[in-house]
Amino acid sequence: MAKAEGYVVGIDVGSSKVAVLIGKRDGRGGLEIAGRGQAPNRGTRRGNIVNLEATVEALKAASEEAEVMAGVEISRAWVGIAGADVRSVNARGMVSVSRKDREITRADIERVLDAAQSAALPSDREILHAVPQEFVVDEQGGISDPLGMLGSRLEVQVHLVTGQTARSKTLLTCINRAGIEVAEMVFEPLSTAEAVLTPDEKDLGVLLLDVGAGTTGYALFEDGEARHSSVLPIGAGHFTNDLAMVLRTPYAEAERIKLKEGCCLLSMVQDEEGISVPAVAGGAPRVVPRREICEILQPRAEEMLSLVRGDLGRAGWDGQLRGGIVLTGGGAQLDGLLELTGQVFNSSVRYGVAHGLGGLVDVLGSPGWAAAAGLLRWAAAAEAAPARAPRRGFRMRNFVGSLRSAFSDLL
Repeated sequence: MAKAEGYVVGIDVGSSKVAVLIGKRDGRGGLEIAGRGQAPNRGTRRGNIVNLEATVEALKAASEEAEVMAGVEISRAWVGIAGADVRSVNARGMVSVSRKDREITRADIERVLDAAQSAALPSDREILHAVPQEFVVDEQGGISDPLGMLGSRLEVQVHLVTGQTARSKTLLTCINRAGIEVAEMVFEPLSTAEAVLTPDEKDLGVLLLDVGAGTTGYALFEDGEARHSSVLPIGAGHFTNDLAMVLRTPYAEAERIKLKEGCCLLSMVQDEEGISVPAVAGGAPRVVPRREICEILQPRAEEMLSLVRGDLGRAGWDGQLRGGIVLTGGGAQLDGLLELTGQVFNSSVRYGVAHGLGGLVDVLGSPGWAAAAGLLRWAAAAEAAPARAPRRGFRMRNFVGSLRSAFSDLL
């Protein structure tokens, strides 16, 4: 099998499955999906690895499937992080411009970014990303790239994403044991945003809500940049657990009922159609009205959305989402969730599917593949942008203008 030269690889290690996408640049500078692979993952819970061997096996199975389809061997990949331990904070840094003529250099930009990251962190946490939101030159704000400008004082506000060091290292170990080198670990709401959001949405103010099996990751964007992001330890698997417990049915049957008959908005259930619910231990099945299924699912959905809304409020969100909400992830396709989200946030809502990629139509049209597609977009932009220096075990998006240009090349 050929080496994966000229290819980029994204790996989404989720709570229910591992998804792998292999992308290749076409002759026009675009990115084509050349291979995909997917395998059930029983080694991860709520975004955290609880069984190393099971996760490694899932990684190998998904990677091999993608390799066979693409006809190349994976050796290096961009890997998503979306565990419930991820937290974010906005920080500021300030330095004096070093040159006598007061021209701002890349060295000044590096120094001010380092200053913004100097806040003390607990010993068990590390910075995953430092995303510049805006630069300020002598009190003139709203600057995306101050290189070459004149001033005596340079400030920056950055969005810091942090995670637990041990959990990142455990994920790194799994990827390495599957025979793959990690090019970069990326907080998935940030990379997914590059695949499903438009520049206009980011400018106006948009919330990306990625509903996975064990967690729900989200990121709020305004004026083109991330303003707040976090991960909620509730996902689509909790809906299934609720059904299994209340209906006293096996988990697999509860999942089937959720996907086929489930709805989380009571006003959308118009009929009293009965649903056959198998009992545990081979007992006789019973018939349950569809409205009863909805009465189980809706409170969990309302709880999840209310927790996200409350967290955004504590982070200073003004309650307005002029760019709306983009709902993505495998759990986003639960019937009624789109409409309920619009009611809770009083905002327009749409499904988020990948854009700026060519190739497999079933991948591009599914919210469940958006995270892996976003990692491909992030990887391609990272390779197209100037080299970024590592900072204490993470890779920082040093020059947001360069990456914006790289992402625009993929459209």
